[in-house]
Amino acid sequence: MTFLSILFALLLEQLKPLRADNPVYREIKAFAVRMETWFNAGDAAHGRLGWFLMMFALMAPVSLVYWLLLRYNWIFAAFAWNVLIVYLTLGFRHYSHYFTSIQLALNAGDEAAARALLAEWTKQDTIGMEANEISRIAVEKALITTHRNVFGVFFWFLMPLGPAAAVMYRVSEYLARAWNEPEHMRNEAFGEFAAKAFYWIDWIPARLTAVAFAVVGNFEDAVYAWRNFADRWKDEAIGIILAAGGGAMGVRLGTPVENAAKLVVSEAGEITDEEVDTLPGEEPSVRALQSTVGLVWRALLLWMMLLLLLSGAVWLG
Repeated sequence: MTFLSILFALLLEQLKPLRADNPVYREIKAFAVRMETWFNAGDAAHGRLGWFLMMFALMAPVSLVYWLLLRYNWIFAAFAWNVLIVYLTLGFRHYSHYFTSIQLALNAGDEAAARALLAEWTKQDTIGMEANEISRIAVEKALITTHRNVFGVFFWFLMPLGPAAAVMYRVSEYLARAWNEPEHMRNEAFGEFAAKAFYWIDWIPARLTAVAFAVVGNFEDAVYAWRNFADRWKDEAIGIILAAGGGAMGVRLGTPVENAAKLVVSEAGEITDEEVDTLPGEEPSVRALQSTVGLVWRALLLWMMLLLLLSGAVWLG
C-alpha cells in the first residue's frame, strides 16, 4: 500500500499540482501564527510547548482516521486517505514553474526576467546578478526544495506512523523557518526548539538524499565534496545536500567562502591555500539547470525502485 500510495500521489500531483498558497497550507500557516501569538513569552520552554501542541493537533486526527479505517478493514478508504495525505505533504510541483521559467529565460538570454523570477521565488535581492549566479542559486534552491518537499516526506511516510509522520516532517520544516527566519523572530528563544527538532527529524533523510544524488550522479566527486566541504555551510543538512548534489553533477555550488580552498596557517604564521581540498567541478551555468532536472528525476526513480523492492519483500514475507 505504501508504494502505491506514493505512486498515485505523485501521478495526481503531476495532473493537478497544488499551489503553494492552497487553503490547507494557508490554514496551517495561520495556525502557526496563532500558536506563536498565544505561547511566545520570550522563553524557549514556551516554544517547545507550542511545537508539541501544534504537532499533536495536526498529527492526532490524521492517525485516528487512518487507524479507524484499518480497524474496520476499509482498505480502499485507508489507501485513499494515504494518497490524500501524501498528495498534501508532497511539493514536487509547488515551485517547479519558477525553476522552468528561469531556465527558459536564461536560455533566451533574458537575464532581467530570470532575476525577477528568482527574486520572487527566493525572496532575496537579485539586482545585478549575472547568469552564472542566477543559475547557482536556482540549482541550490531546487535541490533543497526537492529534498524537503519530496524525499524527506518519502522517508517519514515509510515510518510506522505513516501519514501522520509525513505531516510531522512537513510541519516541523515549516515551523523551523516560520519561528526563526522572519525578522521579528530572529534570535528569539521561542524558535530554538523548532530549529533543533527539525535538525534531528531531518538528520537521516538529508543524508539519504545525499546518498541518492551520489548513486545516480558522479559518485566519487559527490562523496569527496560531501566529506570535505559540507561543513562549510552554516546549516549542516543544506551543506550535505548541496555538496553531494554539486559533486554528483560536477558543479561548484555555494558561495566563494564555501567552495574556496581550505585555508591553512603555517608554523610561520602565513596563511596558505590547501589546493588538494578545492571543490571539484565547473562554475554553474545555464546547463546546470538541465543537469539538476536529470539528477532529481534519477534520484526520484531510485527512491521509487527501492520502495518497490521493499514493498515486494514485505508482501512476499
